[in-house]
Amino acid sequence: MDHRQNELLDSLLKDYKKPADVLGENGLLKQLSKAVVDRALSAELSMLLGYEKHEQSGRNSGNSRNGSSRKNLKTNMGDIPIEIPRDRNGEFEPQIIPKGHRRIDGFDAKIVALYSRGMSTRDIQAHLQEIYATDASAELISRATDAVIDELNEWQNRPLEKLYTIMYLDVLWIKVRHHGRVVKRAVYLVIGINEEGIRDVLGFWLHDGEGASSWMQIVTELQNRGVEDILIACVDDLKGFPEAIEAVFPDTQVQVCIVNMIRNSLKFVNWKDRRSLAADLKQVYTAANEKQAWIELQKLEEKWVKYPQVPAQWKRNWDNIVPMYSYPQELRKVLYTTNAI
Repeated sequence: MDHRQNELLDSLLKDYKKPADVLGENGLLKQLSKAVVDRALSAELSMLLGYEKHEQSGRNSGNSRNGSSRKNLKTNMGDIPIEIPRDRNGEFEPQIIPKGHRRIDGFDAKIVALYSRGMSTRDIQAHLQEIYATDASAELISRATDAVIDELNEWQNRPLEKLYTIMYLDVLWIKVRHHGRVVKRAVYLVIGINEEGIRDVLGFWLHDGEGASSWMQIVTELQNRGVEDILIACVDDLKGFPEAIEAVFPDTQVQVCIVNMIRNSLKFVNWKDRRSLAADLKQVYTAANEKQAWIELQKLEEKWVKYPQVPAQWKRNWDNIVPMYSYPQELRKVLYTTNAI
């Protein structure tokens, strides 16, 4: 690791805090959900009044906007504060969140589907129709779709920073409704940490499964949106993943996510042995250097002969694990005690 990287990492880790869960109290998903509902509500009121917000036409129609009131929408991921627009005549009856209603089941999966890449206008209309869960008119759905698409495009195509000190790339699996059936889909999620230590979700994309070729497309898109360099890319042990990143960012240090490695290793282990094996495994990833780590891995292999999959997994990914032993101790601790996703 060169002097430039050490300086940036020291700056990053000076006030480092554990990355917030994307699905957490103040996570990205709640922010996006609020944006979609607020846009749709505004489109509904525009349809009632006959003119868009901030337009002059139609203001002599005898009715107009009159601020908004706050309401907590209850979803699977918790409460989301939304703004219900009002009209002066009190004629507005929102359909996406009817008066007296505060819950939309499965809303989180629908929002992920809306924001993911590859959705046509018809797909978005279908998802909004599900969210409305009512006999909304075709004109209303069309207006809501237009409003939401503006929000989606702005967020999906926003320019990114030139340099990210650490970038986490991983997949979440969620259930979504697709062609009338509930199926599991892969959500490709990218989180970047810039030179100031600020975390940002750079995007997420919905696919049928996980593969290196899909990651290659996503990493190329990040480059097209302005990313010029990544110091450390933290990934899982998917075959071909490091090569996909290095093909676009050849100077990036690819680091297998230690948290994922630990979790995957313990999948092979019986409950009664997990605590003991995990303690031995800790000696591997907290070793002072690569040489000592290899010695500890051999000890683990000799001791736990009934779980050959565990050392085999670490040996298979060794080339993308060992860079960690050259990092500053504080950064190493981040890599094996936290997970961005």
